Amino acid sequence: MTEINVEVNGLRFEESVPARLLLSDFLRHQLKLTGTHVGCEHGVCGSCTILLEGVAVRSCLMLAVQVDGASIRTVESLASGEDLHPLQEEFRRAHALQCGFCTPGILMASVDFLGRNPNPSRTEITDMLSGQLCRCTGYTPIVDAIEQAAARLQGAE
Repeated sequence: MTEINVEVNGLRFEESVPARLLLSDFLRHQLKLTGTHVGCEHGVCGSCTILLEGVAVRSCLMLAVQVDGASIRTVESLASGEDLHPLQEEFRRAHALQCGFCTPGILMASVDFLGRNPNPSRTEITDMLSGQLCRCTGYTPIVDAIEQAAARLQGAE
């Protein structure tokens, strides 16, 4: 067992973890943050995407011991009480989710993406989504939602 100290969604945790525990499993099972989904466990589908020091990463490809001293955000950090993050609100408005399994990873990848590219083109949004697999929506409503969230975050409605 290894002791780690990590900030997750603004809260500090000091935990003992097995050296080979995946970060995704640490978040889901030890911290009970089940919004981070585990799909392929090979880093392909993007369902486990979180923000590590503000950068989107696949939590199924990292070990919990690798985040000692780091700051993490999961999908649970997006809403503030009943107030949804603009991305969540636009996903709701655009019907950009069906089963919802991929949605947390797409939201977190989009937070990072819009932080780096606040006014993306539809092509840039589509390129970003190439690392996120969704089997239900066909992506058009997801692109629409991200485009609308970008506009809202820029102050336009």
